[in-house]
Amino acid sequence: MRVIGTVGLPGSGKSEAAAVARRLDIPVVTMGDVIREVCRNRGHDPAEHHGTVAKSLREEEGPAAIAERSLPIIKTKLELSETVLVDGLRSDIELDCFRDAFGDDFILVSIEAPFKSRVKRLDKRGRDETDLDETALQKREERELGFGMGEAMDRADVVIENTESLSKFHETIQYFLTQRIVDTTEHADSSQHQHTQ
Repeated sequence: MRVIGTVGLPGSGKSEAAAVARRLDIPVVTMGDVIREVCRNRGHDPAEHHGTVAKSLREEEGPAAIAERSLPIIKTKLELSETVLVDGLRSDIELDCFRDAFGDDFILVSIEAPFKSRVKRLDKRGRDETDLDETALQKREERELGFGMGEAMDRADVVIENTESLSKFHETIQYFLTQRIVDTTEHADSSQHQHTQ
């Protein structure tokens, strides 16, 4: 059993990593989807209210609320697959939740890219309003870092730099998921990053 979590600022490449996992038939649990579902259940447009609802959930149910809501989904997928990718941790508290649940079988990957590169990618994506405005994006990042994302990134087992072409990034993720994950599982140490270009 392996549970691979990804963490990274908006536009870093988490969704692309998830897309590669899906192509490899690795089930993906997207934590943002949990929030989007709550938005819809509460009658809100996820594109406009994603951040507000995420904050409300954490205030109502505790800082690990979204991770805790994701756990049953992950465990169900593990009944059918040896490996599951969890897309989009936002805090060190969520990291602790997953490490408590899965122990050494949980590996956290921090996907990182420069701000300007991420702005270009988000402008193309246009999934929510903050994708289209640099100032709004900076505020969104400050909010997410306020959740403890920076601490989670610092504690990642592996750092993957997404600074080259999309095809090169896909190759790096595929290599990690099919080859390198075995070594990482055997030698993972949360106090020592392994870097991948």
